[in-house]
Amino acid sequence: MWDDCYEGKSLLSPESTSKLCLSITHVFQNWLKSLPEEIIPTILIRLPIKSLIRFTSVCKSWMSTIKDPSFIRTHLTHTLTLNDQNATHLILLHNYGFEEDSYSLHYDNNEVSQYCNIEFPIGLKNRMKNSCFRVVGTCDGLVLLADDLGNEAYNFVIWNPSIRKYVILPKPSVRFSTHGDYEANIGLGYDAIGNDYKLVRVTSLVDQPDHYPRTLVQYYSLATGSWGMLRLLPPCLVNSSRVHVLVNGALHWLAICWTDDHQIKYLVMAFDVGGQSFREIMLPESLQLDELLEFRLGVSGDRKSIGLFVRCKSETNCFLDIWVMKEYCVEKSWTKLMILTPQGPKRSLPKALCFRRSGEVVLILEDDRELVSLEIVSKQFKNLGISAGQVCFVDSYEESLLLLDRKDAISY
Repeated sequence: MWDDCYEGKSLLSPESTSKLCLSITHVFQNWLKSLPEEIIPTILIRLPIKSLIRFTSVCKSWMSTIKDPSFIRTHLTHTLTLNDQNATHLILLHNYGFEEDSYSLHYDNNEVSQYCNIEFPIGLKNRMKNSCFRVVGTCDGLVLLADDLGNEAYNFVIWNPSIRKYVILPKPSVRFSTHGDYEANIGLGYDAIGNDYKLVRVTSLVDQPDHYPRTLVQYYSLATGSWGMLRLLPPCLVNSSRVHVLVNGALHWLAICWTDDHQIKYLVMAFDVGGQSFREIMLPESLQLDELLEFRLGVSGDRKSIGLFVRCKSETNCFLDIWVMKEYCVEKSWTKLMILTPQGPKRSLPKALCFRRSGEVVLILEDDRELVSLEIVSKQFKNLGISAGQVCFVDSYEESLLLLDRKDAISY
């Protein structure tokens, strides 16, 4: 028997293990009930999400405590602190294509080991206009899903896979039927001033008499469950294919704007979610703009600033530049970290997805669709053992209880 223990073999059947876990849970619940009521929240705040969900059914007072908005916010803060201390931050991976549509969580550690698979709500699949929902971004455990490609698709969902709940948003005001052809981009952020989560939608109307797009912004408030009023922005074009990033309470998109003398300029447009104000951040001065270039924004490894991936793949030139803004909003602090050239026997040029907290960059190798992690200083590649689908999304993720207190949230 002891040999089995040393070899890591279980001495219990699955049924016995399940009964043991239930017994332990029962003992723990009885112990908690014996404690003074005022210290219960202090203990609950340290428990993982699965345990808290289970404990909402123990008694009404516990359910009331766990669903309280202040408890949910405090639990999130505690989780973020623990993840910083223990380096247990997570990465969300969405793969679609090649007969696959999968979601999973992985630790942002050296091995990028899998934390768990995520079950997608089956009810949402019945609403789809396109072949899948695309993951737009994450914020404090909430995942923004969009099914908005095409003239009649306006499906937006705020989803918390950790507690298996989601909220379906009403249609926005700007639609093809009301405003004609447009380019739109969306993002999800936290309004620390109003303690609210907001979906921000920037829409550029392209069918205009003066040939300059008319740009409108509208946000959806999770607190009120409604879209706010439309606001007009200076002429600019935010392409729907551009990835947004959330840094320092602001959403960032790559945009094309027009100067007073009708010149085109490329820049980063930042929207402060709390202050509801826009500002422009210029791209690196030394960057030679060309229509063949592909741009992608990223969050820097320390999560305090933005990064930029510039990819060129043509017959005469082939490279991937990796930039980071060392000091947020200080345009002179743009620094080129490295230039990557075609790799492997087939000399293919990788595509950059995001920065990891270590500062490494997650890339897709185009020839075999494998995910790799690039260490900037040593320029060494590490295969993550994960295949990328036709559509692949990778971003940081934190578990939370958000949406648990909402009556309009749908469970699955």
